[in-house]
Amino acid sequence: MSSFTEEQEALVLKSWGLMKKDAGDLGLKLFLRIFEIAPSVKKLFSFLSGGGGDAGEVPLSQNPKLKAHAKTVFVMTCQAAVELRKAGKAVGRGESSLKKLGATHFKYGITDAHFEVTRYALLETIKEAVPEEMWNEEMKDAWGVAYDHLVAAIKSEMHDNEFKET
Repeated sequence: MSSFTEEQEALVLKSWGLMKKDAGDLGLKLFLRIFEIAPSVKKLFSFLSGGGGDAGEVPLSQNPKLKAHAKTVFVMTCQAAVELRKAGKAVGRGESSLKKLGATHFKYGITDAHFEVTRYALLETIKEAVPEEMWNEEMKDAWGVAYDHLVAAIKSEMHDNEFKET
């Protein structure tokens, strides 16, 4: 995995500064794009299926639970990218949150393909969110490397959960 350079950190910081105020909308766009690319992913989110409520009748773009989850995920992903060089590794909000993320992703059977779809959707969401002149290969690579570090940390925790189950 590539190291996260000072130049990449600067690009991530600059773009996150522009996106932060719209994190809720951008998080929702991210998830809607994921569901568009891989519709089967929706079934991984219990709050999107019937379950006795009317969640299945509410359009995804208006689902309050999806909106809240999407914002949390987008902010956490971006914050992890921003803090990567300072921490020297991908971190969530405290080490326990990475453990929780790993356990949750393991529990739901998240695969490499899910992470790849999310990576693509994240980069496309950021591309649309920043000014056109700001988006270039360097910016794309910076966010890609940051995402890869976060996914590696989550997968490490998933792997730890796999051993706990055997």
